[in-house]
Amino acid sequence: MTTNRPTGAEPLPVTGAWRPGDPAGRRQFVTMAERRPLALEGGGTLGPITIAYETWGTLASDRSNAVLICHAWTGDSHVSGPAGVGHPTPGWWEGMVGPGLAIDTDRHFVVCANVLGGCQGSTGPASIDPATGAPYGSRFPVVTIRDMVRTHAVLADELGIDTWLSVVGGSMGGMQVLEWAVTFPDRVRSIVPIASCAQATAQQIAWGAVGRRALKLDPRWRGGDYYDAAPGDGPHDGLSTARMLAQITFRSDDVFTDRFGREMADRLPENQPEKFALWQRFEVERYLDYHGEKLVRRFDANSYLLIGKAMDLHDVGRDRGGLEAALARVRCPVLSIGIRSDLLYPKYQQEEIAALVNRQGGVATYVEVDSPHGHDGFLINIDQVGNAITPFLEKVANE
Repeated sequence: MTTNRPTGAEPLPVTGAWRPGDPAGRRQFVTMAERRPLALEGGGTLGPITIAYETWGTLASDRSNAVLICHAWTGDSHVSGPAGVGHPTPGWWEGMVGPGLAIDTDRHFVVCANVLGGCQGSTGPASIDPATGAPYGSRFPVVTIRDMVRTHAVLADELGIDTWLSVVGGSMGGMQVLEWAVTFPDRVRSIVPIASCAQATAQQIAWGAVGRRALKLDPRWRGGDYYDAAPGDGPHDGLSTARMLAQITFRSDDVFTDRFGREMADRLPENQPEKFALWQRFEVERYLDYHGEKLVRRFDANSYLLIGKAMDLHDVGRDRGGLEAALARVRCPVLSIGIRSDLLYPKYQQEEIAALVNRQGGVATYVEVDSPHGHDGFLINIDQVGNAITPFLEKVANE
């Protein structure tokens, strides 16, 4: 295991996926595509489909105060709230969503749903295929951001929400945000894409491809059919390595340098004559090891592959005549938020979203977060993000 876990430590789970029978926590569930399977963008069908979601606040009698928050790659529906039964970690946007916060649950009815292909309650590769009685594994089809949004539109129907006051999300969540405005322009009154893009670039696809290769080369991945393996015998090395690579793109060079420098984490025995050893780790390596193992405990390797592929396939202009034609469909105000130091989704991509919407006659504003933290700045510098979102939502609500 790449994380140098201590001897005798508890074996890592084969998958960190939530399974039926596990504590639900705050999750609620809706099942769809039971009689008529969902036709996927890339071909083929899938059904039935279960979507896990959570809600906060109270839906107004006129249903005008609903805000949808879309999660990023390894996120889930638990956007706010403490760790506890069913939720091993606190909400991933804790401090942003809640009573009196930037997205105020005293005023708004907030919804966050796990995506199709995910592993925290929504149908994904670790789910049971009703046709076989076994996990889908390698048989789960490739899905796109567009497919994910279409399932969440059915969720909105089930909740009785015809129109969202706003759809908000960062990274992959921002991709979903844009798809909402393009696919369902009459169902959104505003959107807030953060640290995201209108289409994945070659470099972004390259980062994803290397991560997928790391998982593919892990013999314990078993081509995607590993769910019956014993604890400790899952594709931990591949998933951990893929996450380590991604973690490098989530933070900036300045942050890595300031936090870790060139310090060594592993000390060699004093009686050893050599000054260095090949596998002696730097502090930054220990940090990456920690994040790799942390993800293994709460995520599923196949979901990681599948969602990463969906991000690489992301292109709101596909089969719509290109980006300009697609973004001409956006009829609502847009708040596009970029992060100054973002390596993974550079700020020019958020500037481009605003510029293209405005060029097509829409109304878009670009706001930049002055953060040294890189891509993860939207999760860390919530004061700046909140200072942009709060007045934007207030203005939309009063229009």
